[in-house]
Amino acid sequence: MRADEPLIFIVSGPGGVGKGTIVEALVRRDPRLWLSRSWTTRGQRPGERDDAYVFTTREAFEARIAAGGFLEWTDFLGNYYGTPTPDPRPGSDTVLEIEVDGARQVKALHPEATLIFVLPPSREEQARRLRGRGDPDDKVDERVRKAEEEEPVGRALADHVVVNDELERTVAEMLEIIEHHRGRAHHGAPA
Repeated sequence: MRADEPLIFIVSGPGGVGKGTIVEALVRRDPRLWLSRSWTTRGQRPGERDDAYVFTTREAFEARIAAGGFLEWTDFLGNYYGTPTPDPRPGSDTVLEIEVDGARQVKALHPEATLIFVLPPSREEQARRLRGRGDPDDKVDERVRKAEEEEPVGRALADHVVVNDELERTVAEMLEIIEHHRGRAHHGAPA
């Protein structure tokens, strides 16, 4: 990898771990990070920001798949989620907020990408966060079960594992990880 080539940072973890909140804080605090906004066919949650995802139809999503317009995509609990092929601003590094299956696909295409796997402090806290964002009980149960399957896979793929027990500490730790990898990339050391 050339020193001037943008880096890819993947933030992954189970639903309800706080990926969206963490990534928003990272992008706000580090102007050299560019967030690749994921697409989804799931409905927008009550109170969810309009720019949380590109909300789209199955037909539009499938047309983009056919055109090769995604870096990765998956069918997760009955909805499509995908990361468009990144096109960051010059001088920016890309941050992807994606599920474990997507993280696996990106690491296969870009083994040099840095995967930060985020975990909740406990399954109980994960369920509380999911309910707090408006997920119905049946979806909470599905996501917690899915998290139990994903965690060993995510840990095995991860370059770093971070527990999101306190947002400020989590964001600070992740900014340190990002700076560490930037330093290694610019000094020619393997990350």
